[in-house]
Amino acid sequence: MRQDELSHAGRRLLDRRSFLQHAGTGLAGIALTALLSKQGLLAAEKDHSPIRPQIRSQAPLAARLPHFAPKAKRVLVIFCSGACSHLDSWDYKPELIKFDGKPMPGSEKLITFQGENGNLVKSPYTFKPRGQSGKYISDLFPQLAEMADEMCFIHSMTAKSNTHGPAENQMSTGFTLDGFPSMGAWASYALGTECDDLPAFVAIPDPRGVPQAGPNHWSSGFLPAVFQGTAFNADKPIPNLARPAKISEQAERSTRDFLKFLNNKRLEQYPEDSELSARIASYELAAKMQLRAAEVSDLSHESEFIREMYGVNDANKTKASYARNCLLARRLLERDVRFVQLFNGSYAMGEGVGNWDGHKKLKEQYDIHAPVFDQPTAALLRDLKGRGLLEDTLVVWTTEFGRMPMFQKGASGRDHNPKGFTVWMTGAGVKRAFSYGATDSFGYEAVENITTIYDLHATILHLLGLDHERVSFYHNGIERRLTDVHGQVIQGILA
Repeated sequence: MRQDELSHAGRRLLDRRSFLQHAGTGLAGIALTALLSKQGLLAAEKDHSPIRPQIRSQAPLAARLPHFAPKAKRVLVIFCSGACSHLDSWDYKPELIKFDGKPMPGSEKLITFQGENGNLVKSPYTFKPRGQSGKYISDLFPQLAEMADEMCFIHSMTAKSNTHGPAENQMSTGFTLDGFPSMGAWASYALGTECDDLPAFVAIPDPRGVPQAGPNHWSSGFLPAVFQGTAFNADKPIPNLARPAKISEQAERSTRDFLKFLNNKRLEQYPEDSELSARIASYELAAKMQLRAAEVSDLSHESEFIREMYGVNDANKTKASYARNCLLARRLLERDVRFVQLFNGSYAMGEGVGNWDGHKKLKEQYDIHAPVFDQPTAALLRDLKGRGLLEDTLVVWTTEFGRMPMFQKGASGRDHNPKGFTVWMTGAGVKRAFSYGATDSFGYEAVENITTIYDLHATILHLLGLDHERVSFYHNGIERRLTDVHGQVIQGILA
């Protein structure tokens, strides 16, 4: 083994004085541990005490073992920003059809996010039984509806906020406030990555822009910066990776080698400097990504059949761009990127225009959004299944909260509703063609097997082989975790 292949601690042992010093203290430590163990004076480790991963400063993204055998190696979260209505997509309510146009019992005192509500209104979309399971799904998403037998629906999800920004924060970070690490950052903090030439965590924003909470969705918060997500999409690749034309390849390589030499000397002096190690790891990853990121973003080598299946060449430019994002997500997952978050919906265009925030004209707006979302997303699921990737990839579809069963007074759209909505999963470790929990007869609030976002996060970590109570980070005097002090694995949906 060459000297430059050794760790910093290993190189220090090549020095005779350092070797003798470490050998002496090491033997003393072994002897002390043996004596304390013999006398029963060693502290017993609790099975469920908070455990932080053992992270090597010179390789913070190196793969780490989970707490137990995982069902999923990687996760894809598909996030529909703007609060896609469960009542017009996945949650069939015959009573809502029966009582269409009548007041909801108790609604006379109900004031929600934007004000007073009108009468109950049935969905403008028709629900039909789908697949072998006969699951009722609306014709809002006809191609995704064909995948019903692959899906595991949670119809009893609840959120803490009825405001988009805080609710988006909670869905992606576990907290309604800013400044907390995203679930992708927690996953890469706990497990590292098995792909050493692409980021461990990639966020793919909608081609129209970012969701309301923006980079909070892929932030590392108070975790070391190396675990934050890298945001790029098929139309806007990672910036500044290409070498400037005026700098030769040899000059770039020499500069990089000299920078590595200086960083390594500094790290030898301060081996526990996490910011320095993160910076070194980022530089090294950037160098590898100059080749790899360009390759993964190049969709030209995909077959014409795949491109047509996703809709990459569709006349609808927004749909074609989102289709390219879906294809990019598959390419990242098959290259073992640990966590991919794919967004549909942007707030740059205003309320409901480029997102699912259907307050005023729900059907008119959803008739625009659904074709953009449906075919490419269904193609992504079919492609993952056809390549065998669903066997060890967990796919989660979510939105920040649901919508009300009545239209807003004076409008033809639904207001915000965090009391009950739908999330679905497919892939590694979850039941197929299965529904868990339920909202009431009108879809207003969860009443059966009520679940929380904490439970959802605990379940995602569980399927990655992690005990959510044992993935923690000490920050400002508090042992922080993704699920705060809450959360139970949703055992009923596990395969």
